[in-house]
Amino acid sequence: MIENKATNYRWTVCALVFFATTVNYLDRSVISLLKSNLTTEFKWDDGDYANIEIAFKVAYSIGLLAAGRIIDYLGTKRGYLLSTLFWSIAAVCHGFVSSTLGFGVVRAALGLSESGNFPAAIKTVAEWFPKKERALATGIFNSGANIGAIIAPLTVPFIALMWGWRWAFIITGAVGFIWIVLWIIYYEIPSKQKRLGVAEFNLINSADDETENQSALKKVSWFKLLSFRQTWAFSIGKFLTDPIWWFYLFWLPDFLQSQYKVTGTAMALPVALVYTFSAFGSVFGGYLPKVLIEKNWPVFKARKVSMFFYALAVVPIIFAQVLGSVNMWLAVFIIGLAAAAHQAWSANIFTTVSDMFPKNTVGSVTGIGGMFGSVGSVLLSLFVQKSMFIHYRSIGQIETAYYIMFGVCGSAYILAWLIMHFMVPRLKQIAL
Repeated sequence: MIENKATNYRWTVCALVFFATTVNYLDRSVISLLKSNLTTEFKWDDGDYANIEIAFKVAYSIGLLAAGRIIDYLGTKRGYLLSTLFWSIAAVCHGFVSSTLGFGVVRAALGLSESGNFPAAIKTVAEWFPKKERALATGIFNSGANIGAIIAPLTVPFIALMWGWRWAFIITGAVGFIWIVLWIIYYEIPSKQKRLGVAEFNLINSADDETENQSALKKVSWFKLLSFRQTWAFSIGKFLTDPIWWFYLFWLPDFLQSQYKVTGTAMALPVALVYTFSAFGSVFGGYLPKVLIEKNWPVFKARKVSMFFYALAVVPIIFAQVLGSVNMWLAVFIIGLAAAAHQAWSANIFTTVSDMFPKNTVGSVTGIGGMFGSVGSVLLSLFVQKSMFIHYRSIGQIETAYYIMFGVCGSAYILAWLIMHFMVPRLKQIAL
């Protein structure tokens, strides 16, 4: 550790987590952009695509429950490395699949392994940042989800056009191995990081984290964590709002194709624009509560007010279908605003875990909440998207299905905020 030099190494760590999250979302976004290619080659219908999506989400749900616990046990350095290694291998394997069943298998493998990203990322932020900076750090790394989703439409259709869809999976999947090398070289926990200055170490472990540090060595079971209202508030919030992001990720290209006949490389600009909005929303989502906390607002109040503002910002998506009938770009703008608000919300709901729980339990609680969010996504796919989309497409009224889905999107966050507020009014930290 460096004694006489000021450092800001925590932001280097944030950059590494941002890179990992970018790769994570790049790998999971590829299939939605190749849907038309794969549908032609494998004779898919909407039910086949939904089943493959569900295979990913079910595996992701199972993986999240285990991943948080494993990362708490292994630590962030080893846990994050192994998760990225396995998901990169699974992503590359998509390029060697030759059947619909094969796609279901590799998507499940990708979901299982990608589940380690957010528990590891949130735990890393809890270890490396004081409370007042955590939402901003989370917003920055979480914007990697949007950058990955931006890079995908700007590269995948062109790779597929030049070399075929198989190489689109192989090339994007291989990027994860670059991150693994950087992680091995540059990452270590604060107490073992030689590049970290003493002053920065003291900032990271400042007085507002005293309670966390005192309980850092205690082992906490899942059953114990599930006995706290804080765990359930976070989990219900994820259950209601995570499915909305999955809806954007998997069905936005289909919406543009079915409503506006946008296909192939023409899809790059509108999809990239939506996720560019999201990237700005994610960073702003972390910046606003930081400003409020610096103005001496209590942490819980700054977090709650910010999240309520972001929940309201999603509501206009209810009118996306109506405005889109006038001009496609109006629909793209409204969806982009809603996606930005989701990412701002996400930056803060993740941070509520480190607000309410000691550092040694952050991975486990994030995994539990993430599992609930993924289960909600599976249910939405299974009972709404799959049956509803097939029905309305078969009678030539697919726009009705999207109208209903946009209504669900617009109301989910207000409902989640109300439930979280009444369950945990002050985001009070638990005492183990």
